[in-house]
Amino acid sequence: MSWLEARWYQQRPAPFWLRPLELLYRSIVIKKRSAFLSGDKPSYKATVPVIIVGNITVGGTGKTPVVLWLLEHLKAAGFKPGVVSRGYGAKAPSYPFVVTPDTLPSEGGDEPCMLVRRSGCPLVIDPDRPAAARCLLEQFDCDLIISDDGLQHYALGRDIELVVVDGRRGLGNGHCLPAGPLREPAGRLADVDFIIQNGVGKGVSNAFSMVLEPTAFVSLDGTKRVAVDQWQEKHVHAVAGIGNPARFFDTLRSQAGIEPVEHPFADHHPYKAEDLNFDQDLPLVMTEKDAVKVSHLKELEGWYLEVSARLPAEFEAALLKKLEQITHTVESNGQETD
Repeated sequence: MSWLEARWYQQRPAPFWLRPLELLYRSIVIKKRSAFLSGDKPSYKATVPVIIVGNITVGGTGKTPVVLWLLEHLKAAGFKPGVVSRGYGAKAPSYPFVVTPDTLPSEGGDEPCMLVRRSGCPLVIDPDRPAAARCLLEQFDCDLIISDDGLQHYALGRDIELVVVDGRRGLGNGHCLPAGPLREPAGRLADVDFIIQNGVGKGVSNAFSMVLEPTAFVSLDGTKRVAVDQWQEKHVHAVAGIGNPARFFDTLRSQAGIEPVEHPFADHHPYKAEDLNFDQDLPLVMTEKDAVKVSHLKELEGWYLEVSARLPAEFEAALLKKLEQITHTVESNGQETD
């Protein structure tokens, strides 16, 4: 974490020398959104409902577990969901690019590869999210699109906006970039459909509470699973190259009873063998996203912690009701057109 990012989450006023830049940034993002809302800039409207899973702060908040939860529960409800993603850090041969279970993270991105391997749902990456959505609908039988991130990518029209907030860090000092961590002013939360708070901490109004529950330690080669309550090691090398590594380390301590030797890396870090060559002889444990990023290191031995999101039944009921209303409206408009 840089000194500036650390400052954002301290109980101190925002750096005064950055506030003029913050005013400029706020003006730009507000005008950008207004241009799409007014129709001055075009926004692609898919033929199926689109759910955006995003955040208004810089850094990790836990969006990926929410996307996995949505895929699992919406499939159980009878939907056929697909996913679109920017594919941050990926260098695909061409775009749009369909990510498969065999796709290399360097081509498909670590989070998209993880989502496909875990969910089995179709996923397309493209920095141009409308192009990804069109490709998804052309190549797969999907009746619902979930956008992994992209709250501020207004070129992709949306029916439901879902924002994930880190309960531990909240909205920081409440200022926009670069004086604070906000991508958009905090008032933007009043316009979204659902807010999910990941963990307890700094409360956000009208938020559904989410808990990340560790389910098992899985060997990097996928051949072994150990239930969390059966794990014997008390000290491990813990590796986390995610937006908020501290959250992973805290999970190991509080929910798995492990005291980790912390090895934080930058989000989307491209691992090399020497990055994971530690002096102390302890088991290696990492996040599931990191496990995808080290799949090319065939000789590496270790484990990843599989986690799943737990959300209240009230949230699922509200989401399904919203989708039912959207689907009914789309069907009614189609009948009127006919």
